[in-house]
Amino acid sequence: MPVIDMSTIKPVGEFGSKAWGEACVEGAIKMLEAANLPDSINWAFTEDYSHPPARLMEGGRTHAGYYLMVKGGKISGGDGILDEALTIPGFHVKISWAAICNQSGALYGREGQQQRSADEQVLGKAIAEYVGHENPYGLPLNKDGKPSAMLDPVGPWPAEVGRALGEGSEVGNGLHNIAATLQTDSPEFADLPVTALRVPIFADMTDQQKADFVKLCGVEM
Repeated sequence: MPVIDMSTIKPVGEFGSKAWGEACVEGAIKMLEAANLPDSINWAFTEDYSHPPARLMEGGRTHAGYYLMVKGGKISGGDGILDEALTIPGFHVKISWAAICNQSGALYGREGQQQRSADEQVLGKAIAEYVGHENPYGLPLNKDGKPSAMLDPVGPWPAEVGRALGEGSEVGNGLHNIAATLQTDSPEFADLPVTALRVPIFADMTDQQKADFVKLCGVEM
């Protein structure tokens, strides 16, 4: 049985906000602690959302995002991006807030994740064509010389961690669906055309919407 009762989860803040990130961390830590992870696991998770709206950075925040760290038998996490977490192999992502914000509020399992990724590829390609270069989000290049939101040091998801955070994901539970349920809508997406999984449809936007969305993503023309 999943650790988190979804009926107790209510929206607390926008994607990337302090309240939302802290609530995600609280749920994730409960799930990981219940899994009785072996002390041998050293793994970290960071999600850093660039170009967030100014309202999300109030109170002296320097990063919109959150981190989780499993090290030496201790599980920790919090708002922002901890430098120590970035030194531990794991899942580290830095990407434009607007590029993933709205669809992060969609509930889904494995099939939905695959469809979201496909929709995001269409979005990224459309923006690249619009601005005239292949790396519109300004992503760093990976070891193969290709733009990637994944940051080094990349490390595999430990099986125990994956099971703990993904438990119940096919029936509306799991960390992603918890985070999605905690998320409130952001006004920037209220009038945009979107897919069933809430990914913005660039081709269906008006000229003004396209210009505004590209700017929101921090894309340089």
